[in-house]
Amino acid sequence: MASNMNIKEHMEVLGSDGKHIGTVDHLEGADKIKLTKTDPSAGGQHHLIPIEWVHHVDRHVHLTKPAKDAMTLWKAAA
Repeated sequence: MASNMNIKEHMEVLGSDGKHIGTVDHLEGADKIKLTKTDPSAGGQHHLIPIEWVHHVDRHVHLTKPAKDAMTLWKAAA
């Protein structure tokens, strides 16, 4: 798991298959990433994904799950 200190606003989030999932809005607490609602894949609402899904961070946030699985399992944010 990557350090959440390396995750910054506006970073692209990619599934383990390299497909786009969303864009980081901000960290929600110590264990979740909130994705922007303005991203085309967001359907107009924020989504939360757990930090534990993060495999590594470089210029992008790379997840351990393929995009389709992550988007099926993400949580809608209030």
